[in-house]
Amino acid sequence: MEYNAELGLELLRLGTGLPSARFREGQENAIRYIVEGRGRLLVVQKTGWGKSFVYFIATKLLREAGMGPALLISPLLALMRNQIAAAQRMGVRAVTINSDNREVWESVEDRLCRDEVDVLLISPERLANERFRVELLASIAERIALLVIDEAHCISDWGHDFRPHYRLIERISRMLPANLRLLATTATANNRVMDDLQTVLGPDLKVLRGDLHRPSLRLQTMRLPSQAERLAWLAEQVPLLPGHGIIYVLTVRDAVQVADWLKSRGLEVESYTGQTGDRREVLEQALLENRLKALVATTALGMGFDKPDLSFVIHYQTPGSVVAYYQQVGRAGRALDAAYGVLLSGEEETDITDYFIESAFPTKDEVRQVIAALESVARGLSIPELLAAVNLSKGHIEKTIALLSLESPAPVVKQGSKWQLTAASLSDEFWERARRLTELRHGEQQQMQEYVNLDSGHMEFLVHALDGDPATVQHPDLPPLPTTTDAAVVQEAVRFLRRTSLPIEPRRQWPMGGMPQYAIRGRIPVELRAEPGKALCVWGDAGLGDLVRRGKYHDGRFAKGLVEACVALVQEWDPQPAPVWVTAIPSRRHPALVPEFAQRLAARLGLPFHPALERTDDRPEQKAMANRTQQARNVDGSFAVGMQPFPPGAVLLVDDMVDSRWTLTVGAWLLRSHGCGEVWPLAVAFAGYGR
Repeated sequence: MEYNAELGLELLRLGTGLPSARFREGQENAIRYIVEGRGRLLVVQKTGWGKSFVYFIATKLLREAGMGPALLISPLLALMRNQIAAAQRMGVRAVTINSDNREVWESVEDRLCRDEVDVLLISPERLANERFRVELLASIAERIALLVIDEAHCISDWGHDFRPHYRLIERISRMLPANLRLLATTATANNRVMDDLQTVLGPDLKVLRGDLHRPSLRLQTMRLPSQAERLAWLAEQVPLLPGHGIIYVLTVRDAVQVADWLKSRGLEVESYTGQTGDRREVLEQALLENRLKALVATTALGMGFDKPDLSFVIHYQTPGSVVAYYQQVGRAGRALDAAYGVLLSGEEETDITDYFIESAFPTKDEVRQVIAALESVARGLSIPELLAAVNLSKGHIEKTIALLSLESPAPVVKQGSKWQLTAASLSDEFWERARRLTELRHGEQQQMQEYVNLDSGHMEFLVHALDGDPATVQHPDLPPLPTTTDAAVVQEAVRFLRRTSLPIEPRRQWPMGGMPQYAIRGRIPVELRAEPGKALCVWGDAGLGDLVRRGKYHDGRFAKGLVEACVALVQEWDPQPAPVWVTAIPSRRHPALVPEFAQRLAARLGLPFHPALERTDDRPEQKAMANRTQQARNVDGSFAVGMQPFPPGAVLLVDDMVDSRWTLTVGAWLLRSHGCGEVWPLAVAFAGYGR
């Protein structure tokens, strides 16, 4: 069909809300290429260029010509929200089917059948849903006029954000008409990724690639190894920066901690992570409307968030790859002449990115455990049942199952809620792919450390690493930011890190299958539960976390500073009814460590200490248990009540480490079952909080 240039420009102006808007270089050519059906197209353009206008305008023009709807595969729900809003401005009827809107699935399907939908947006994971493929996709496959694959770098094993379910696109495309128009878009594809995309999407894939240079960005790196130094730098510099921005961190724990620190300094900031839940959209809107100075975010605030006037993006730690960093820092300065992109490098970042790299694929032992468990039960196992059967974390089990199910042929398939083995075995190609990708990502990690060491030429480095032309780079007229911090502010940051307090939420339910040795299952009665508790700090973290590690594994005794910090925590916490005595979780491995600490704490609080609980046998350490079902079984039957009767009133129940909360849950249940008053848990450290 012929491209309608007049209508195309009108749609652009409706979508942008700008009566004088003009197409950016390459936009109209891409739309024309798709509308006229010249072939499959990959558009590689920097963030903010307007890739979504290409597929929405193309879709609208195809629909105006009487053709069928578009299917848009997009990786993030946050991205889908922005896309639907943009589509509506152009009169494009866009709907989504995702895990968060089950209540509208039936009406969306009815509208699709009545041809009342222009664009259906789905996540790649939806392609793995058998009902979606068989009942919905198959019914509309012949009518689909355009397949759009947004953030197409996710297809590639070589991409920085590999999403395993994107591998299904190659198979799904076989269901669709051979002459189907296909548009793939991304901002972060180097030559290796583009080669991979041509392998998956077809050798006749045409590539339209723009200039990667971001002339508005003033890039800068600095090494500030300690968390206290970086917190101090943020406290000093963020208030002085014009406008609003994003502060990226590597973990949920860091997002919460950095946001709390900056809020304590009077800054309007909030944390934004994968655990933010329903508040995500509210926080995005608050930043869009400049009601926040910054969001402190993990990569959960990534692809799809668009605020063209962001004036700074700061990284609290170094990301694992150049393409990941380019994608994040490129959110700043899209509609500004100048903006800051600052990377602060810390001593913990390599350990964190190493963890992400090494856990991206299951180990051979993890695969063996999962397959052995499935072999033992002919009817198959659900994920909760696998948690009880193998000593692996839920995340590792889900990742292992997902990757195995996406192989072709697949060694496992899902029947209802159960996973079952097939006759296929896992090929050597799977392990070779895992080895190759792991090796590549370690190389990308090292490349980012080279970037950190630069004194100048940062944008040139990024463009060259992404296989662009560094000769086009120009720099904005912005002075560098200071690289030093005020010693007094650093000390304030140290004190902040040492007064961290984290909530311990009480468990309300025993694990699936209950606790056989205690003969309990189902809900824990309210009168037998622990009360909400507190953990002093995070294990191994800057400040008190290091003291905990040293006390447990080097000194064999917790330092006086930890006692004083717990005294201050209890006084500030002020649980009611107030505890009138103190007891401790006993251990055969470290028999004196926690009781001795609890006795010193009790003395400082002016309360009596009584050893009310005892260990009945030796068990592995809880840290050796990889998931919470296994941790619950490890505690089952391992404690008993020793001293009785108890002093009347509430008790402070002290332990050194808390992770799954099963030890404190069982301890509180035993105490309350034997007539104790309210049980207030207090742990010295939280293990891996927010990872």
